[in-house]
Amino acid sequence: MLDKAKTEVTVDIIIAGGGTSGCVIGSRLAAAHPSLTILVIEAGPPTRDDLSHVQPARYPSHFVPDSTTIKYHVGKESKDFGSRSPVVACGQCFGGGSSVNAVYARPSASDFDDWEHCYGNAGWGSKDLIPLFQKMETFQVESHADTHGSSGPLKISYGGLFTNVGQQFLDVATKYDKTRLKTDDLNGMRESSINAYGCMQRWQKFIDGETGRRSDVAHGYIYSHDYLNLQVVTGYHVKRIIFEGRRAVGVEYLPNPRFQPDAALDVHLARSRRLVVVSAGPFGSPALLERSGIGAKRLMNKLGISTVVDLPGVGENFQDHIVTLTPYHAANNAETLDGIVRNDAAEVESAKLRPSSTELEIIGPEFSQRWKEYFVNAPDKPVMFLGSVSMYMGSLPIDPERKYFSMGYHIEYPGSRGYIHVTSADDIDAPMDFDCKFLTSPDDVAILRWGYKFSREIARRMPLYRGEFVAGHPQFSEGSQAVCHSDESPIAISAPNIKYTEDDDRAINEHIRKTSTNIWHSMGTCAMKPRGDGGVVDSSLNVYGVEGLKVADMSIAPGNVSANTCTTAIVIGEKAAAIILEELGVLE
Repeated sequence: MLDKAKTEVTVDIIIAGGGTSGCVIGSRLAAAHPSLTILVIEAGPPTRDDLSHVQPARYPSHFVPDSTTIKYHVGKESKDFGSRSPVVACGQCFGGGSSVNAVYARPSASDFDDWEHCYGNAGWGSKDLIPLFQKMETFQVESHADTHGSSGPLKISYGGLFTNVGQQFLDVATKYDKTRLKTDDLNGMRESSINAYGCMQRWQKFIDGETGRRSDVAHGYIYSHDYLNLQVVTGYHVKRIIFEGRRAVGVEYLPNPRFQPDAALDVHLARSRRLVVVSAGPFGSPALLERSGIGAKRLMNKLGISTVVDLPGVGENFQDHIVTLTPYHAANNAETLDGIVRNDAAEVESAKLRPSSTELEIIGPEFSQRWKEYFVNAPDKPVMFLGSVSMYMGSLPIDPERKYFSMGYHIEYPGSRGYIHVTSADDIDAPMDFDCKFLTSPDDVAILRWGYKFSREIARRMPLYRGEFVAGHPQFSEGSQAVCHSDESPIAISAPNIKYTEDDDRAINEHIRKTSTNIWHSMGTCAMKPRGDGGVVDSSLNVYGVEGLKVADMSIAPGNVSANTCTTAIVIGEKAAAIILEELGVLE
């Protein structure tokens, strides 16, 4: 494997992007077809045995303003988002998001059934993909679900610390909310995993329970093997795809000055005999297509880019998960992680919830139509993720002598859709034309408003609760029953709920717009759906209108998934590799 580029190289398959999906594809192809030559080009740095990637305690070191492994994209300021400019992060290092990700989570089976039946992608239903979820993992914890794997390259364990804050969240939630069940595995991809509290076990993580090392695709799929037919080049941007007629025959790539400061800024050429696979993520993949002449003709013409294919769906359909986190004061004996820099700073005990008929009334009419159209006939689809975090989560100044915990809740299937497009034909680092459109859909705000009310009732009943961190909550009018207090004792499980007025709801809405953020679960910008419906790739991941070019990463997701996107990105890589090997006439 290489760290630097050659001036020109010819291989069978080029993978433009060494992120989560790209590493999986490269590994599976190299292992199944030893005579096949493969080149992976990654813009970020290598990660082999780097302690910041393999030691769980060092995970937070990636999420800093001057990070060398994360790339930040700034969206347009929006009144719907509290007149703020959203900042969205994505991994830019070998292994991509997998190498900086914290959470192991699986979506609902019906998410993929939607991909197959609603978007016309044969072979992408849950019956086809669950075996790939099994193939990717060695599940090291007990579960009643039969959907987990036992011999895959990625190790899954509980890892980390189980705090008394997390335990109290689960204990109180199951006593306060008797309408929902319990589950031993929120990631079982079964209907029983949804609308239930994970009170029998803790949240699983990408951590090897035997060695304590983080488990990512870079090490699990690539570095742990000695593939003689696989070349890896890190620290180089793929600038554009080369076409002969309508067939992709290679790529141009050049040094990333951040990691190759002494390299001449010459454009290198890599030619492909068989296939180019774009796997640069929800930001990088549509940008690479547009710089190569594939996208909306009207947009590319403005930048002087010659059109290869007029494909307006490129860069559209941007989606993410939107979260709100509200902080509370905790008792002195609370086991919190404030001030501790370690992987289990993201320790979460949680549930994926669907509202009851009573709760639908609380949510309000903004959500009723979406509930009928999207959720009623899909009982395994959660509307909201709800969990406790054993530390303060926020940006406001806090008293370092106090202890805190936070309640987080996010929308699993937001209705808002945004876009991302290039602004330069040649400058890869030019800021994108990026509009997230966060919270433009009224039903998104309604769900988060319900999340605030519901999570607050659980927090108030936890024995460690000592009041709200008032500055981090909605500012309710004086005299309202909802007014927050900074010094309070927990209430009884059977105590009445807070009654909120219309003014209170408006205060919550305003708070949501000013404080919510995204979770960096970007997807959808090269959607796998019919071309006439804004699609970019077909069910074999072929880019419409050209030959020898596929896209395989989270950008191809036509609809959202109810989980952290890392496992889905891995499975997309597994599926892409299987498709390519079948087309090559090779069986693994």
